[in-house]
Amino acid sequence: MEQLLHYVWRHKLFPLRELTTTDGLNVEVIEPGLHNRNAGPDFFNAKVRIGGVLWIGNVEVHDRSSDWYLHRHHTDDAYNNVVLHVVGEADSDVETATGKTLPQLVLPVPEVVNSNYESLLKSDDNPPCSHFIKELSPLMVHSWMSALQTERLEQKTKAIEQRLKASKGSWDDAYFVTLARSYGFGVNSDTFERWAATIPLHSVDHHRDNLFQIEAIFLGQAGLLELDTIPQQYHQAAVSEGYLGRLQQEYRYLAHKFSFTPIDGKEWRFLRLRPQNFPYIRISQLAQLYYDRHTSLASLLDCSTVEQAQELLSTHATPYWQEHYVFGSKSQKSEKRLSAHSLQLILINTVVPMLFAYGRYKGDSRFEDRAFEFLEDLKPEDNNIVRLWKRNGIDAVNAGDTQALIQLHTKYCNNKDCLRCRIGYEYLSSGFKRKRPQALVPPTVSMLADELGNENNDK
Repeated sequence: MEQLLHYVWRHKLFPLRELTTTDGLNVEVIEPGLHNRNAGPDFFNAKVRIGGVLWIGNVEVHDRSSDWYLHRHHTDDAYNNVVLHVVGEADSDVETATGKTLPQLVLPVPEVVNSNYESLLKSDDNPPCSHFIKELSPLMVHSWMSALQTERLEQKTKAIEQRLKASKGSWDDAYFVTLARSYGFGVNSDTFERWAATIPLHSVDHHRDNLFQIEAIFLGQAGLLELDTIPQQYHQAAVSEGYLGRLQQEYRYLAHKFSFTPIDGKEWRFLRLRPQNFPYIRISQLAQLYYDRHTSLASLLDCSTVEQAQELLSTHATPYWQEHYVFGSKSQKSEKRLSAHSLQLILINTVVPMLFAYGRYKGDSRFEDRAFEFLEDLKPEDNNIVRLWKRNGIDAVNAGDTQALIQLHTKYCNNKDCLRCRIGYEYLSSGFKRKRPQALVPPTVSMLADELGNENNDK
């Protein structure tokens, strides 16, 4: 498997015997090179001594030598600086576009590494390495979780950058879409994002002092003012109350004025939702927050503590929805405030990523640092993933830890991507360390960064 060959080469998990090329020249690997996650050779700037001659250049790794031709490297000038072709099986000679024949090294995967890898792939445990976790050093776990925390923020930053692009560079619009997505709390997150993207805030701003008009725009754009989106048993009451009709009339006027196009109201999910999570309630809370002028990025950037951010984003339902969960269905009057739990999730999934993304975009480390500080100050999340890791010996002390564990579980464990995981590294090389400790090179900072990238094995 090519991925495993990449792994063995990157970490120098070499056999006890001397390495030689297919034509008998001794090979000494001084530096395996920097792993390339983009187009081009697999490793840049490797240092290898072949037949006593020091070569500095690139290294390409394949399962079989013939893959060189299968991937058309012999016609690509980007591969002319390859100094060594590392393969699992040498089934042909290879040449560069300049006609140079490359030395080839058949690199066997150590049996203990291969065995450990197979055991992870075949394991039904969740996570696959659960039996090994308690052997890990606290320092190693801490360093890996710190890297995972950053990786998760960078992943969310990419999503924010896409929203920023779609918003034609408006950070306020990108922030509002990100905030709205959080109000979906998983079940309706995608729909909330699509809904928010249809709302031109520069148009809504003309009516910012009128809560009723804001609510009409928000619910109208959500497609939730149509009678067929309301359970039939409430139709008569919804019509007789009059509030739905007033909202419909106001939305028709504003939609004509600003050329609004709503989403399909049937996209929203209500099944198995608690009433406080109904889209009506969440949208009314967002309408109130927008009316209070608490949805601008500038206001968020002024918050230097978690407490200030919590106060900024604390909100409640608009007056009608304090007595309803659905049009036409009266409920006991309540402000329906955003719960402490919901507010914490919004801070984790909106505030922290926005601070980090904005800091990266502006080159201002203050906001990046603040994002990490907020994660440290927020309590750990309580969900199935966090409880799973706690049962396996890794306990979270703050929200930064839980975000790291969620990233580990969703991006590594679920995909059994053990070759890019630091825990996987420790397990795969554990038997190899005991057999030949001098041959193992501890992961460098560059290796750690490399493990956070995507494999690029089909170049």
